[in-house]
Amino acid sequence: MSTDLIKTATYLSIHLTVGFSVAYLMTGSVAMAGGIALIEPMINAVAFFFHEQAWKKILARPARDPEREWTRDRTVGPA
Repeated sequence: MSTDLIKTATYLSIHLTVGFSVAYLMTGSVAMAGGIALIEPMINAVAFFFHEQAWKKILARPARDPEREWTRDRTVGPA
């Protein structure tokens, strides 16, 4: 088994344990805590997907030239 896979599995177990523990402390319900601990990572995965898509768009934009930005935003000649 690769180190990356082991690290992913151990991180997932920590994430689920912490999520379950916090939810249980807040609700006092094993069923509610279990549901939260399982649903939250799924919602987080969807949010991460859209986060990555937004960053791909940002990084795909052409680089801006700060000098050109300065002259474009200012009126040349008498005001």
